[in-house]
Amino acid sequence: MAQLLKQSVKLALIQLACTADKSHNLSHARTKVLEASKTGAKIVVLPECFNSPYGTKYFPQYAEQLLPSPPTETQSPSFHALSRLAREAGVYLVGGSIPEKEASGKKLFNTSLTFAPSGELLASHRKVHLFDIDIPGKITFKESDVLSPGNKITLIDIPEYGKIAVAICYDIRFPELATIAARKGAFLLLYPGAFNLTTGALHWELQARARAMDNQVYVGLCSPARDMSAEYNAWGHSMVVGPNAEVLEQLDEKEGMCVQELKAGWIEEVRKGIPLYGQRRFDVYPDVSAGIAGEGR
Repeated sequence: MAQLLKQSVKLALIQLACTADKSHNLSHARTKVLEASKTGAKIVVLPECFNSPYGTKYFPQYAEQLLPSPPTETQSPSFHALSRLAREAGVYLVGGSIPEKEASGKKLFNTSLTFAPSGELLASHRKVHLFDIDIPGKITFKESDVLSPGNKITLIDIPEYGKIAVAICYDIRFPELATIAARKGAFLLLYPGAFNLTTGALHWELQARARAMDNQVYVGLCSPARDMSAEYNAWGHSMVVGPNAEVLEQLDEKEGMCVQELKAGWIEEVRKGIPLYGQRRFDVYPDVSAGIAGEGR
């Protein structure tokens, strides 16, 4: 059986402080991605809504038009900044997410863009599951007040290393997405996310480890840094989890960078020890990955 991860690769998760100044956020992201590339990282990830504050009232104000692709610089300064940065740093850049608006202006999405070291757009992922929750006395939030959901699973084939899957924040709570991506050959599940202080304390690490344990793959969660002066307070604690569900590295709530080498052959070693992939009972329950498309763009 061929290795899912063709060769070992360094992954960097950048936990940024995201402000109300889009130009500053883009410039700050550039500084940190270049810093990550100097560590030898070849896959670099930014947080959810890295170019803007997180919140339903901010999404329309900060939204950029991405289609038809490529957009003009005026339509999407973030698209062009990320494309240039991937090329400048020589990395595969998962650009966290940005608010996206349709050309008609009727719909908004929470969208992640992934660029190759050439600067080419490899894939975009619109958040599939919208963050609509109500925990009495703790937090009420309804993304669906302003956002529309995406409708595909995003798998990206990186020639040198293999397949990665990109989803956004609340998507991690739905194990079907992760299972399908892993069964279609992803060695790494990436979730730019901005869990809050309530759900972060409860489930951030648990979700990361659960998705890794279920699928015996690497998982990376990349959060904004916490800003207690902002309206929405992110949990932070960006982390990389290994295929045995062990936390390889975890940040605190402040700005920082999580850099880990993902080792080729480790996934297969874990799967030999606990051979889930040969023990599934599709005669008892269906294979959720059967017939699913939705790769790449």
